[in-house]
Amino acid sequence: MRKANALVLTAIALALSALSNSSHAQSSVTMYGIIDAGVTYVTNAGGSHQVKFDDGISYANRWGIKGTEDLGGGMKAVFDLESGFHLGNGTLANGGSLFGRAAYVGLQSDWGTLTFGNQIDMTQEMVYLFNVTAWASGYAINQGDFDRMNGDHLPNSVKFMSNTYGGFQFGGMYSFSNTPGDFHTGSAWSVGAQYQHGAFAMGAAYTQLNNPSGIYGFDPYAMIGVHTFFGRPTVSVDPTTGAVTDLYADSAFPVDKQGTFGIGTSYVIGDVTLMSDFTYTQIKAFGESEHMLVAEGGADWQITPALALIGGYQYTHFDGHHWNQLSAGLHYALSKRTEVYLSGDWLKASQGVDAVIGYSFTPSSTTTQADVRIGMRHSF
Repeated sequence: MRKANALVLTAIALALSALSNSSHAQSSVTMYGIIDAGVTYVTNAGGSHQVKFDDGISYANRWGIKGTEDLGGGMKAVFDLESGFHLGNGTLANGGSLFGRAAYVGLQSDWGTLTFGNQIDMTQEMVYLFNVTAWASGYAINQGDFDRMNGDHLPNSVKFMSNTYGGFQFGGMYSFSNTPGDFHTGSAWSVGAQYQHGAFAMGAAYTQLNNPSGIYGFDPYAMIGVHTFFGRPTVSVDPTTGAVTDLYADSAFPVDKQGTFGIGTSYVIGDVTLMSDFTYTQIKAFGESEHMLVAEGGADWQITPALALIGGYQYTHFDGHHWNQLSAGLHYALSKRTEVYLSGDWLKASQGVDAVIGYSFTPSSTTTQADVRIGMRHSF
């Protein structure tokens, strides 16, 4: 598999070189990427503190190739191939897919853009940017990413994004299951809209997955630290040692439907951008429904052109449990493409829940968990 990936990457590099040498004024091909790395301290991961090298936190590591071709009459062909990776060991992210972050081709006109492939959903397009705690630290995605506010994708999809009219934009997409005889199972759809006028911005979206699986399958203990999910145990605990075994680490918890609605707003006052969002997620399994509510708010203070302080508070309620989380990050730009940052999170969960920040670490052995990170990010 590694040799095959190497051959594919070599072929892409040669094709890019050829395109660069033969491109016309009406066409363009661009290579881009983000590299993030640093060291993180966690107060309690499975009962012990942890110091770890970690990458893709402030922004997910990626590299990609995108381009356009002018077809005339206001029509353009567009494409994007984007690969996620782990800097620490060089392996592919996104479940090991070569272009797991994006892989699509389409047409762009005066009306909008129609694309086909593996693409980000409308929750990311319209609401993700208001997720202030995640911008502060990178780790502080909403609990378990149940509401898909971590920037998620839908494969095998057809997507339309309108152009912006008077500050308003909308879009929708459908992800095919590709299962013979079963159009529904494994399918998904997403719709959303956003509006911006001066200092004010607002976005809303709804995304639904039918029988989520693969990288979007549910591992309830690892995701939110609960010991039961829909009344069923998620872990087994050794009565002698107290060791916890995750029962769904290798096979996903069977979920029939995951539907999430999100809405977010921001307002700029001088050097400060105020942000907030609210999400409501319904999960169905075994003929029953559970609901997760997440509300958060915070601010991005651009202290100087190079220095920014971001902070926020996040509250989550699910199945009688609740989580309170504080996040903060100090970001300093060394240039337009390179920054260093210091960030931290503190999470307190209700009794009976093993706290886990943003589906990022091994759950704590207590109801609290905290992290501190120092890192750097470079874009190209």
